[in-house]
Amino acid sequence: MSSELWLLTLTAATLGFVHTILGPDHYVPFVMMARAGGWSRSKTLWVTFGCGLGHVLSSVLLASIGIALGVALARLEAIESVRGELAAWLLIGFGLAYTTWGLWQGLKKRPHRHLHTHADSTVHSHVHSHTEEHVHVHAHTAEAARLTPWILFTIFIFGPCEPLIPLLMYPAARSSVWGVVLVTLVFSTTTITTMLVTVLVARAGLLRIAFGTLEHYLHAFAGATIALCGLAIQFLGL
Repeated sequence: MSSELWLLTLTAATLGFVHTILGPDHYVPFVMMARAGGWSRSKTLWVTFGCGLGHVLSSVLLASIGIALGVALARLEAIESVRGELAAWLLIGFGLAYTTWGLWQGLKKRPHRHLHTHADSTVHSHVHSHTEEHVHVHAHTAEAARLTPWILFTIFIFGPCEPLIPLLMYPAARSSVWGVVLVTLVFSTTTITTMLVTVLVARAGLLRIAFGTLEHYLHAFAGATIALCGLAIQFLGL
């Protein structure tokens, strides 16, 4: 392996790690959804892995098509920029929608007081929660739990890996298929591994936090956090 390819491989690993750590969208949505939805560790890992794989492969596919057709780097980067904006707006929209749904769920779970008047004019009250009446899982809640990972997966397919295409174009320009494969594997492995480790560590820390009465609003809090991630990406360039 040439010294140039060694340097490119090291650069791929470094950029894979740095761009993942600096991009909160790579881990915050999974941490928050895992905590709010009560995901097991294995489910959290699988959802994170699937989204990370879709995230990387979409850019690999775009780069491969661009290389095969001889598309200029600037053109590919412009396409990636559009994809990035779309992914950010999708994240914002999903976060806001999930916040609204979470508030509704939280208000339903909040205990409230009912007054009852009897025939003898005596009045008494009791604390009541709608979810305690219906111990079965509501269909809409189960549907949301099934759809959420797929929504995240779709958003991550649109989300670009900005550093990857320039990295791939260099060995491709030198007609080095081995270089293209190596850089792709190193960058992808580093990115997905960093996502998995970061999500696991953050999830473990968040599980130790007791939210008390605010537990009913964890879904809303998760949605708001995801929306903030999208806003940070769109307007702060994270």
